[in-house]
Amino acid sequence: MHIVTLIGSQTTPLDPALVSSLQSAWGGGEAIWLSPDEAAEFAVEVVPDNAAKTGDEVRALGVDLAVQPAGRRRKKLLLADMDSTIIGQECIDELADAAGVGERVAAITAKAMNGELGFEGALLERVRLLKGLDQGLIGTVLNERISLARGARALVATMKANGAYTALVSGGFVQFTGAIARTLEFDEHRANRLLESAGMLTGDVARPILGQAAKLEALIELSGKLDLDREDVLAVGDGANDLAMIERAGLGVALHAKPVVAAAAPVRIDHGDLTSLLFLQGYSRDEFVER
Repeated sequence: MHIVTLIGSQTTPLDPALVSSLQSAWGGGEAIWLSPDEAAEFAVEVVPDNAAKTGDEVRALGVDLAVQPAGRRRKKLLLADMDSTIIGQECIDELADAAGVGERVAAITAKAMNGELGFEGALLERVRLLKGLDQGLIGTVLNERISLARGARALVATMKANGAYTALVSGGFVQFTGAIARTLEFDEHRANRLLESAGMLTGDVARPILGQAAKLEALIELSGKLDLDREDVLAVGDGANDLAMIERAGLGVALHAKPVVAAAAPVRIDHGDLTSLLFLQGYSRDEFVER
């Protein structure tokens, strides 16, 4: 048995006629509305051969569609990327822009997140451009340029209220993940560390560098520590360095992701916000914990 989930967005409400049409075409069970005009699901015994094509057609209408096994949907471990996932920005791009080298750094970031450049080399190249920057600018960027992605508070709070362990795993920097983790009350955070000396950035990061392999290692390590298997894990991200953990998780989600990641991920959310990850787990809107 599989569950088909349809999720609208702020700009595109979920049309009941679309749900009914797909339910009928796929021989689905009764539709359950998780949130009026926003999210619905139904069960199917057999996933149609044209499911991928239909998913593309539905997404073209501004609605997300996901198909996943019916069992063990509510996950016990959340691993979340930070930049352009839990927050709406890329921290290194914002820091570089404030320092006057924004265009050069943003171009490298875009290529790295799309898998066109090796993550570690691209990170070091960008960080070198920050050499000599006053470390006090980090706080300024956090306060003035960084904002939580829509649904971030509800995602973390709801999963924690239901017993899940939450980890922020980023290829960015602890100087940012620490603040975001405290704000959202993640259980832990992991990231790279920008090196500083005499109040200035040195243009380097501490070793070892946390990239794609380290994110996967975090999933494996935390699963073992918590005595969980892959079906208990939800991983979400948008960049190429997130793909290994997304593919390994029981529920791996590419959220507003780069094309190479969206194409490879088991589940993709192109239009909805982070609360879509709660709908995918079968939470209804009235079960969300808001704080």
